[in-house]
Order: sequence, then C-alpha cells, then structure tokens
Amino acid sequence: MKYLERFQRVLINPTWEEIVERDPLIAFSHYLSGRVSVLCSFAEEIIENLDQGFSGECVDGGRIGRADSLMWLWLLGAYEVVRTMHQAKECFSERLVRDVGALKKTLATVRMPAAKMEKPGKKAAVTSNRSPTGWSVENRDLLVNDPEESPDISARWILSEFDRVFSSITRGDVLASGI
Repeated sequence: MKYLERFQRVLINPTWEEIVERDPLIAFSHYLSGRVSVLCSFAEEIIENLDQGFSGECVDGGRIGRADSLMWLWLLGAYEVVRTMHQAKECFSERLVRDVGALKKTLATVRMPAAKMEKPGKKAAVTSNRSPTGWSVENRDLLVNDPEESPDISARWILSEFDRVFSSITRGDVLASGI
C-alpha cells in the first residue's frame, strides 16, 4: 500500500509541518488518519492472504476465508471513513472531494450487500449465484459486490482504488480541521 509507505521512515522529534507533510489527513483529524492506517494494514493482510491462498495447485480455504472476513470489515470501515470525509466537503480541495465522492459511490454499491445482505435500495436479500464467498480463482481474488450485478467488483481493485485516492492526498488538499 503506497499510503503506508509514507510512514516507514521514522522521524525523531518531527515538527508539526513535517508530520502534516507526511500524513496530510492528520490536519483534518487524528482519529480519521489512524483509521485509514488501520484500513491500509487490513488491505495488506487481505492481499497477502489472497496471494498465499491462491498460490498453489490447491486453494487454501483458510487463507481465502480470512481474506473474505477481513474484506467484509474493511468495506464497512472504508465506507464510514469516506462518508465522513464526503460530509466535510468544505475541509478538502475540489479535486479530493471529487475523488472521495466517486469512491463513496463505489463503496456504497458494495457496502449495502455486505453490511445489510440486501440489494441496494431494495428490501430484498442478496442471493448467491456464484461460490459462497465470491472467489475468482483465475484472478486470485474475491468478488465483493452483489452476485447478480455486473460488472463484478474485485477486492484487489477496490483496495487499490482506496489506496490510490488516499495516497494522492497532499497538504494542499486538506483545507480545514474536522473538529
């Protein structure tokens, strides 16, 4: 995750400007910045489990199951972080508001079936016409949206899209604190 790469170099007694340069979201909210780091750590573990679970002639169902469970939690958390930022539009640059809005729309499409086990906008249960956890063995991935909707949304893609948006945030994108 590119977002987490920012934190690999440890600064001793950093100034506020050095902290904000490294992690611009902290200028909006310490708490939200920390939640994004947690989500990125989950994303790394999900990808590691997918890579190892689909690595051989046999699929390791335990690793894929772990990736699936973490992906469910990741989706719930990612949506809430993005929703919070989208509600605080005045605190961010126009570019970031557009990117966050597009990400929110995608996450909303995936979150509803995952969180409520319902089709978006309907009081109808999500059925499954594919493998129970939406495995894509050929792509070494999970399919995370409603199985009856197309196109499929893959875990790897949505994780990379989240990372792309959050890695692109600069100090200039954070206009005000969320406090």
